[in-house]
Amino acid sequence: MAEGSEPRRWYSRGYLPHYDDCQTTQSITFRLADSYPREFLARVQHETAHMADDDPQRDLHWRKRAQHILDIGHGDCFLRRPRIAELVQDALIFFDDERYHLHAWVVMPNHVHVLITQLPGFSLSSILHSWQSFTAKKANRILGRSGGFWARGNFDRFIRDKRHFDYAVAYIERNPVMAKLCRAPADWPYSSASMRV
Repeated sequence: MAEGSEPRRWYSRGYLPHYDDCQTTQSITFRLADSYPREFLARVQHETAHMADDDPQRDLHWRKRAQHILDIGHGDCFLRRPRIAELVQDALIFFDDERYHLHAWVVMPNHVHVLITQLPGFSLSSILHSWQSFTAKKANRILGRSGGFWARGNFDRFIRDKRHFDYAVAYIERNPVMAKLCRAPADWPYSSASMRV
C-alpha cells in the first residue's frame, strides 16, 4: 500500500465498522491468526446477526467477547516468545513521530493493543499493513514456519476525548495484569508501561 494513501473515514469490512481519518487518535487491537477458536467467530456472528453493522451494541458485544477470548491465550501464542515480542514492539516504535504518535502499546501472547494518533498522509490501513507485513515475514523466518501469521481484520476505535484517552492507556497497560501474566503493568516487558519506569 502506498505511503500516502488517504484515509477513508467510516467504512466496514463486513462485521465491524472502522473509522480512518488522519490526525485521529485510535485504539487498535490486532491478533494472531490462530487466536480465536474456529467456532468463536461463527457464534458471535450468529449472536449479532440481527444488529445493523453500525449499531454500537454490535461493536460492544464483539469487543467484550473478543477480549475475553484473547486473554485466555488460545492458539500457539507466538508473541509469548521474547524474540518475537521484541520484534513486534520494535516495529511499533520504529515509525513513532514519523507516521503516527505512539501513546501506548502492549504485546500480549496472542494479540497486540496500540494507541496512536495518525499523522497526515498515513491511513490506518497503511500503518497496520506496514506493521503486520514486516513482522509476519520476520517472525515466520525466526519460527521456521510459513503461512498466515496475523489474523485478517482488526478492532479499532477512535478516541473521543481526554477521559476516553486516559481510559484507553490504562486499559492497554493493565491488560497483562488483567490476564494474570504479571502483578503490575510495568512488570510486563513488552509494553509502554515498562518503558515509563
